Amino acid sequence: MTEEKPCKVCNFSRQKSYGIAVRSLEDLKTKGRETLGMDSKVLVSVVLEDDGTIVEDEAYFMCLPPNTKFMILHSKERWGPATRVDGGTAWLGESIDSDEMDSAFTGTESWRGLAQQLKRDLSSIILMSEEELQCLVDVSCEELARELGHKETKVQSLQDALQRVLDQREEERQSREILQLYLQAAEKETSPASTGCSQEDDVTDGMEVDSTKETAGQSSKFCQRTLMVLKGKTSPETRLSNQDLQLVLNEGLQNLSAALSWDTEKAKDLLQACEEELEKRLNKVQALQSLRNCTQETEEEGNTQSKRRKKAPFQP
Repeated sequence: MTEEKPCKVCNFSRQKSYGIAVRSLEDLKTKGRETLGMDSKVLVSVVLEDDGTIVEDEAYFMCLPPNTKFMILHSKERWGPATRVDGGTAWLGESIDSDEMDSAFTGTESWRGLAQQLKRDLSSIILMSEEELQCLVDVSCEELARELGHKETKVQSLQDALQRVLDQREEERQSREILQLYLQAAEKETSPASTGCSQEDDVTDGMEVDSTKETAGQSSKFCQRTLMVLKGKTSPETRLSNQDLQLVLNEGLQNLSAALSWDTEKAKDLLQACEEELEKRLNKVQALQSLRNCTQETEEEGNTQSKRRKKAPFQP
């Protein structure tokens, strides 16, 4: 009989974490579902909590050391790197007012948490929202350098890079806006009778929330700020943080449609765009982490060979 192996399991938000003992990978899925309060009929996948490596092979699972931490995910969830401070998205898992959320995000010290996040993992830039990036750009170079422990010249280069990321996102958004305007103009030319049908869409610029939206939002986990961004006309998915996007996917099509007061087809397009954006960001993070791991392995191999050459006896 196979001996039980101690493991740790958590959900995608890492808010729940438990220790269990299992005999196999399938046993891990079963006990993981039960421990984390998931439906026993839901199909789940297992990944390593620290880097998102998918665990599907039984032999590989048995080779992992005891007390390895696994993340149990259902079909709509995606792995993401741990971020202790996310510059304003921690309210997603809590029940707080929108005014408290706004003051927390706009606080003068919010950039320090983002700076520590960058210090731990530079690739987290990919997962930052535009507000978070702008927060790091606006802080003085001297203060940011002191927080990161780097020279001001290096930090200035980092801020320039953050500004380029912001500019690139803005250029992508403007390109989409131009394309949408062109498509709308072409549609009006081919369908004159539809010119008066889009007044309601033109009135709202995406940055106001009406009473019907607030009422719908009460039945879901969406907060007012998230609804404001989602209501944006052009590519709202690019303005959301990683956890915002995950929340949209978890809420599903019906809740999203009700919260925004949209028809199912329009909400479906937004949901798909959010899923693609999240997958694109996480793929970039995993690629950077893989590159970093390869670089470290190469450096370690070079150091090992160097030590061997030094220890080798001299032969005349």
